[in-house]
Amino acid sequence: MARDQIDPTALTSRDDLVAWMEAGCRPASEFRVGTEHEKFPFYVADLTPVPYDGPTGIRALLEGMRGLLGWEPIFDGTEIIGLYDVTGGGAISLEPGGQFELSGAPLETIHQTCSELHAHLAQVREIAEPLGLGFLGLGMSPKWTLRQTPVMPKRRYEIMTRYMPKVGSRGLDMMYRTCTVQANLDFSSEADMALKMRVGLALQPITTALFANSPFTEGRPNGFLSARSEIWKDTDNNRAGMLPFAFEEGFGFERYVDYALDVPMYFVKRGETYHDVAGASFRDLMAGKLPQLPGETPALSDWTNHLSTIFPEVRLKRFLEMRGADGGPTSRICAMPAFWVGIYYDSASLDGAWELVKGWTAEERQALRDAVPGEGLRATIAGRSVLDVARDALKLAEDGLKRRKRLNWIGEDETVHLRPLMRVVEEERSLAEGLLAKFEGEWAGEIDPVFAEMAY
Repeated sequence: MARDQIDPTALTSRDDLVAWMEAGCRPASEFRVGTEHEKFPFYVADLTPVPYDGPTGIRALLEGMRGLLGWEPIFDGTEIIGLYDVTGGGAISLEPGGQFELSGAPLETIHQTCSELHAHLAQVREIAEPLGLGFLGLGMSPKWTLRQTPVMPKRRYEIMTRYMPKVGSRGLDMMYRTCTVQANLDFSSEADMALKMRVGLALQPITTALFANSPFTEGRPNGFLSARSEIWKDTDNNRAGMLPFAFEEGFGFERYVDYALDVPMYFVKRGETYHDVAGASFRDLMAGKLPQLPGETPALSDWTNHLSTIFPEVRLKRFLEMRGADGGPTSRICAMPAFWVGIYYDSASLDGAWELVKGWTAEERQALRDAVPGEGLRATIAGRSVLDVARDALKLAEDGLKRRKRLNWIGEDETVHLRPLMRVVEEERSLAEGLLAKFEGEWAGEIDPVFAEMAY
């Protein structure tokens, strides 16, 4: 999320929360796709992480980007922590360990998304290279310990850092040492949202296997293909996971609101002050019963900020966020939204995807989610391998993109952006498996070559 929201509109009832979410419905003609990706900055000279302060630190990088783009700065107190385009374009923000994130604009086609990405990377390089900085496209930091990883000056992250160890063993790893790529997509009605939520949750482990790209930790293989996904299994299970209730009859906006009301909060922001309410529920805030803020009731910004701190495999706001993929190279960042647009924005492909997954039980979906970080494409569900399911899902995405007929300047449709995923299923090997083979072979057990192999 680019920045904490400020909207004083009073919320007086559960119905207000449902209505806000339902207002996200839009006609299919107005569907857009937004793509977010994170990357690890590092010093090219010695492959060390980049601190916030200093003449070649993250602050200097942000100030340089500010001068280049003319975007408005986002501050936390007196510290610049991001930038946003006031014309409705994208935003740049920082994750806790300095991961540099682009939250892309809502765009009509994957071609536009890919153009936005290439422009962003060119702009970042223009500022970063004179500072001696590079960027790494992996799902998990491959070399640095938690102690070596820098801490960004964001007060919401201070609250999260204190709270995470109380509710899981891997929360700090998630915050400081992982990167993801995420696609944000629209729905036309409550029924459309519910169908997309179910398909998205069921297929999220399939995308985790296709995009697996985090096999190293602290210079060694960590035993997983997607360690980032494994970390989420013990980060904070009260706010993460596969949401089995989404498959129950009658699921809709009200049911998700009821879930979100009981997910523990992190903070309430009033003015420039972050009040640490970690562990309290939004339901208590609605009732004016927070001990830290007695009698205080929520504003709309409290709700939107709270929703941004819930981390299921598919997250509902006024759109759906697909959260299963590891960070990776440029082509994979374009492939992520292409996969989901092909399925979600074509009714035949969406129906086909539901046919593919509707027979899976909640226990089977959870077992798949648990197996994929280690087994990847070789995990199974309902007697089928993930590789076989991935082939079927990619065919649905490909057919959906063909029917969309959104062409680039040389007449190619959006299926060109699926090619990296097609190679994964053709070769029956994820990026992570390729990197492990190099580590054990030509890299002779050294991790440093990954910084050249996976740099942007």
